[in-house]
Amino acid sequence: MSLLHLDKSTFDTEIKEGKTLVDFWAPWCGPCRMLGPVIESMAEGRTDGVKIAKVNVDENPEIAQRFRVYSIPTLILFENGVATKQTVGFQLREKLEDFIK
Repeated sequence: MSLLHLDKSTFDTEIKEGKTLVDFWAPWCGPCRMLGPVIESMAEGRTDGVKIAKVNVDENPEIAQRFRVYSIPTLILFENGVATKQTVGFQLREKLEDFIK
C-alpha cells in the first residue's frame, strides 16, 4: 500500500472499512516534518491491510475540527470509520506500530 493523502472528498470513504492511521499535519509544523518520513516508511509495502494516510489541516480544516484536532501532529487510528485511539506529537515508528495493533 502507498501513503494516502485525504481530503473532504475522500476521507469518509477511505476510513470506513478496516484500520486507517491518519496523520493530521501542516507543512509549517516542525514536528510534522520530522514525522513525515516515519509515516511514509510505515505506508511502504504494508501487507497487514492497515491504511496509512495524511490530512493537511490547512487545506482541510473541517476534518480537523470534526475530530477536535487542536495540536499537530495528531495521529488518529480509525477502525471501521470510528476513531478508536489518538496520540499527539512526534512518535517513533516502533511506538506507532504498537499503537495500530
